[in-house]
Amino acid sequence: MNHEARLPAFPMQAAVRATLIGVPTDAGAGRLGAAMGPDALRVAQLGPALAYFGVDVLDVGNLAGPPNPRAGRDPASGLRNLAECVAWCRTAHDAVYAQLAAGRLPVLLGGDHMLAAGSISAGARHCRAQGRRLRVLWLDAHADCNTPEISPSGNVHGIPVASLCGLGPAALANLSGAVPVMQAQAFRQIGLRSVDDSEKTMIQQLGLEVYDMRAIDELGMREVMHRALAGLDDDPDVHLHVSFDVDFLDPEIAPGTGTTVRGGPNYREAQLCMEMIADTGCLASLDIVELNPALDVRNQTAELVVDLVESLFGKSTLVRPAPRGRAESLVPGTGR
Repeated sequence: MNHEARLPAFPMQAAVRATLIGVPTDAGAGRLGAAMGPDALRVAQLGPALAYFGVDVLDVGNLAGPPNPRAGRDPASGLRNLAECVAWCRTAHDAVYAQLAAGRLPVLLGGDHMLAAGSISAGARHCRAQGRRLRVLWLDAHADCNTPEISPSGNVHGIPVASLCGLGPAALANLSGAVPVMQAQAFRQIGLRSVDDSEKTMIQQLGLEVYDMRAIDELGMREVMHRALAGLDDDPDVHLHVSFDVDFLDPEIAPGTGTTVRGGPNYREAQLCMEMIADTGCLASLDIVELNPALDVRNQTAELVVDLVESLFGKSTLVRPAPRGRAESLVPGTGR
């Protein structure tokens, strides 16, 4: 796709240094194909699209890890492919942490959503070292808050939220060197519409802040995002991590994912979500996961994701003022 042909004549300038990190695995998912997600995003020209808006883009290529053994559920752990998933999450953790330590904004290109256990663990470890506060926006159709004991499928991509809150397998829960990795109150889950019965109880027990599709229908995306982002303008030391599962989107506009659920955000709702995140100036790390080009139509889902991520990095119809209390040259996630 030729981005210059469809972007504004005057690209937005931003002092952002972003690193694309491909993590090609679907070991945590129930269907094959998400391992091809990083390359599908590159085919859709994610790097050049961000560079056009003034982002300093470094693409480190794809990380290496174990293949998907497609094993059955392990009686001991209650999960499928746990050893392989842990290996991938450790690799993702190390790569993301290295980029954060270098002052760059890591963009993890998945791969399935179990990888967020690694990337968010890296963000939490970085926040502890820097004395900063972590907030996570979890954009997803699913809560991903199962534990091995209650998981209906045994797929590891269904347990990262519980693991980050200290309730998952020890090898995942301790990736950052601290258990829990983060407090449940730091999560904001948006777009949920497929939640297992046991997860409903878990969400209540943990006290997760959730905005399901009913909330979006009743309040509107603007009010939901206003509430989810509340307090960021007043906290220069916040590290905002966005974990963007492609199945967050309605499958009518984004068919290329393995766990589609009808009734998700439409194109304009998703754009508003991304634009309001960009307005905070707080974005410090990003996951893009569960893109499955094997289920897509002519890579249209990858191209849509690139379009949305452009907005996340500042694309807008009109020139807008810098976020309140933050300089125009702000490096997201640094507070300076």
